Amino acid sequence: MNLTVYLIECVICVIIFTCAVMIPLCKNPVWWIHDYPRDIQEKYFETHERIPTQPLSAPVVIKKGLALLLCLALFVGLAMLAGARNFRQAFSASYGLWLVIDWYDCFFLDWVLFANLKQVRLPGTEHMNQEYHQKTYHFVHSLIGMALGLIPCLLCGCIVMAISQ
Repeated sequence: MNLTVYLIECVICVIIFTCAVMIPLCKNPVWWIHDYPRDIQEKYFETHERIPTQPLSAPVVIKKGLALLLCLALFVGLAMLAGARNFRQAFSASYGLWLVIDWYDCFFLDWVLFANLKQVRLPGTEHMNQEYHQKTYHFVHSLIGMALGLIPCLLCGCIVMAISQ
């Protein structure tokens, strides 16, 4: 595996992830409402029409399912580009990238930007500073994301192994 290529891929993916999350979030925070803490959602729904936000609701499953499929395709391509030729290399590269993005999302996007940017606050919840600064909520969801990331990364390893044989 080429470490330089891999590190460049990580930086580029973090930039793309930031744009993919922050641009829609700033334009329409309601689109991401399923990722907001429950108390913020409830306050928003006091004055707005309720939409499905449960983890297994159709809109959430579709959004996250499509994102996982996109990640799988991206991970296979990036792992092969970085020189992965077996299951271990592809899994390690893809899960390492997953962790970089997961931790960046938690520790920077959620703890710093989400907590402090007024543009991402849902209408009617602008005053809920303490609720927007819930570090534990975002850390727990980061741990869930770490477990969820095993799915596309294991599949990436299997696909690269199959392609490389």
